[in-house]
Amino acid sequence: MQPYVLVLYYSKYGATKKMAHLIADGIESTGIATKVRTVPQISSTIEAVEPSIPEEGDIYCTLEDLQNCAGLALGSATRFGNMASELKYFLDQTTTLWLSGALHNKPACVFTCSGSMHGGQESTLLSMLPPLFHHGMMLLGLTNGSSELSNTKTGGTPYGASHVSGSRHDQKMSTDEKTLCFHQGVRLGQVAQQLLK
Repeated sequence: MQPYVLVLYYSKYGATKKMAHLIADGIESTGIATKVRTVPQISSTIEAVEPSIPEEGDIYCTLEDLQNCAGLALGSATRFGNMASELKYFLDQTTTLWLSGALHNKPACVFTCSGSMHGGQESTLLSMLPPLFHHGMMLLGLTNGSSELSNTKTGGTPYGASHVSGSRHDQKMSTDEKTLCFHQGVRLGQVAQQLLK
C-alpha cells in the first residue's frame, strides 16, 4: 500500500474543510499522498441515520484509514473552546487502535476554525491533543520559521493553523492563514517521510 497522510476534519460551514484541503496541498507538495476524510453529523434525533457515503464532499473516515496512515492532520470547528462533538465521537471509537498501538510514533498536527478572533481557537487545538498523546503520536505545531505566524492579524497559532471565519462564517481566509495551512502540511509531510525511511 502506498504511504499516505490522513487529513481528518469536521466542518459545519465549510471553512475547516477549506483548511483541510490547503493542508493536504502542503503535504502532497512533499511527495507523499493524502487521504482527506470527514466524520458524519451527530443528530439529537435518535432515529436519524446518516448514509454510509455522503451525498457530496469528502467521504467518511474509517478506523482502517486512521490505522494505516503515516501521519495525521486533525481539524475541527471550534465549539465553545473545544473540538466539535462529531470529531470527539469518532475519536472515542478508536480504542482498538489504542490497544494495538497502531498510531505509536506517527506524526500528527491539529487545526481549527472559529467565528471570532477570541472564539477559543487555542483551547480547541489543545483539546484535540490529549487523544493524540494517548495514542502515542508525535505532535507538531507551527514554527516561527513561518513569518506569517508573527505577522498574522487573523488566525494562526504555534499549536496549529487556524482561521477566523466571522460570525456569519463568510469571512474568506487571509493570505497568512492560507500560507500557514500550507506550511503546516509541508512540515507534517516532511516528518512523515523521514519517519518512513
